[in-house]
Amino acid sequence: MLGLDSAGKTTALYRLKFDQYLNTVPTIGFNCEKVKVAGINFLVWDVGGQEKLRPLWKSYTRCTDGIVFVLDSVDVERMEEAKMELIRTVKAPENSSVPILVLANKQDLPGAREPRELEKLLGLTELGHGGHQWHVQPACAITGDGLHEGLEVLYEMILKRRKLAKERKKKCR
Repeated sequence: MLGLDSAGKTTALYRLKFDQYLNTVPTIGFNCEKVKVAGINFLVWDVGGQEKLRPLWKSYTRCTDGIVFVLDSVDVERMEEAKMELIRTVKAPENSSVPILVLANKQDLPGAREPRELEKLLGLTELGHGGHQWHVQPACAITGDGLHEGLEVLYEMILKRRKLAKERKKKCR
């Protein structure tokens, strides 16, 4: 689980884990939790989003099945910064074709951007041309709205990626 600092990553993680709101502090390093959604087990790494910690993100995405990028849907001033970090993460060779779930967090607040607008602001259509499946899920980490739905979509994208990889292997034989 990646995203800029104060996007709501830790709040989302612990809402998923405990099904209640927990007051959190900025993450220095990471949090790791097993989360079960709709009978599906996820191992979620919540990695700090401060600028000095972002170079470490690649260590947590090296062998991942999917990436959850948590976005503050209200913070327009940092949208370009979020876009650059998302693109940097997705373009890394180790993340080739890894499915991306963008959790458009803080949808409960006035001024929250709609998913379609966020798709454009983040340049997600271009990512799709690079072989990445992606989905923007409106969410509120405090209430839990949209979190389960987002992870269910991510799981479907992961299964699709695995199926395509198997089909490619068969063709190569």
